Formats: sequence, structure tokens, C-alpha cells
Amino acid sequence: MDDELRIGKALTSIHANAQTPVFLLLHGWGSNEYDLPDLMRLCAPGSDYASLRAPIPYGPGYTWFGDWSHEGVPEGASLDRQALAAAKAVERWVRDNIAADRRIVVMGFSQGGLLAGHLLRVNPKRYMAAVAFSGWLAPGPVAGDAELLEVRPPIFYGHGEADTIFPAFETAAMADFWRTHGTLTEKTYPGMAHSINMPEMRDVAAFLQGIGAVRPQFF
Repeated sequence: MDDELRIGKALTSIHANAQTPVFLLLHGWGSNEYDLPDLMRLCAPGSDYASLRAPIPYGPGYTWFGDWSHEGVPEGASLDRQALAAAKAVERWVRDNIAADRRIVVMGFSQGGLLAGHLLRVNPKRYMAAVAFSGWLAPGPVAGDAELLEVRPPIFYGHGEADTIFPAFETAAMADFWRTHGTLTEKTYPGMAHSINMPEMRDVAAFLQGIGAVRPQFF
């Protein structure tokens, strides 16, 4: 359909016949596909990745959601609708560009953090795991939620105690959902605002090693 969101550009490093997962990177509000790949060297060095550009231009960058209540954050039914539309756009890109038998770990920040979890809800068996940096939860039901109760995929959810973008009930809702629908590792970082810090990256590296997504690193 003409009103479907489409991924127009992606920054990729994907090698054919590799046995390791592809990391699907989803940036936040007003950013672009160059934002997250540098994080790979801190948590999954040498891994294949695809960093997608959100489909809606916004300011100097791009956004996954075109309407919001504040600072790139939609709410309620609007969030449910826009999250599903964005997830379907990502799903189409994945279908067309990543081999069907290749495992995928979704990693995203803010809007991308919401989508990292949302993709598990849309298609639970396609994605190995998710890492949600400072994300939140679309409140309505999604088609794959019941299946998640059986699959229980691993998900890392990290957020800062000083994050003013989301009130406490939003982060609590995200964590509560994934305690029942996934295998949750939640970390909260004192003094961190809406951001990512080095302690979080060390925790993500340990999480990815623990689920077998990357080989253990020895320093």
C-alpha cells in the first residue's frame, strides 16, 4: 500500500554463510543509521550488523513515529498504531535483506528501544533476543503476545534513574511486561539521563555472551 512506511537506507556489514547473529540496530528520535554501529565494538566486536534509517525525516535526522505527545514519545492508541507500522516496515526490510535462517538480535535506543521489544511481540520466533536502551512499551495487545508466553525470548532493558523522558510508571510497565513475556535482564543506572553509559555497555556485553550471541571477550 502507498501509505506503508518503508526503510530507504541502511548501513550494513553482513557476511554470507556466517553462523553468528546479525545485530539489527534501530536509532532514536531525530538521529540516523550512523548513531549505533560504534557501540558494537563495546559489546559485540566483529559481529555482523544492519543499522536502519527510520523512514520519516525529522529535523537533521529521522524518526520512527510521525506524531507524538512530547519529545518523540507517542502515547496510547497512537503509539500502538505507529509502533506496529514501524515494526512492519522493519519486518519487510528484514525479509528482503537477511537470510531467513540467520539469527537476529535487535538493539535499539529510545524509539528504537521500544521497537526492539515490539519486534519480538510482532514476530516472536524470528528474533533471537532484544536489547532495549531507554525504551518503553506500547500499551495495547500485539498479535504475538500470547506466543511470547511460550517462547520467552531474552531481553535486556537498561534505563537511567535520571531519565526525565519517561515517568516511573512507563519504565515499570516495560519491565512488568517482559518479566512475564520474556526472560528479562533489567538494569537501572544511577545518575544516567536518557542516554547510554559504559557500565550499561559492560552489562550488555555480559548479557550477549550469556545468551550465546557473541563469544566471550577476555581483557
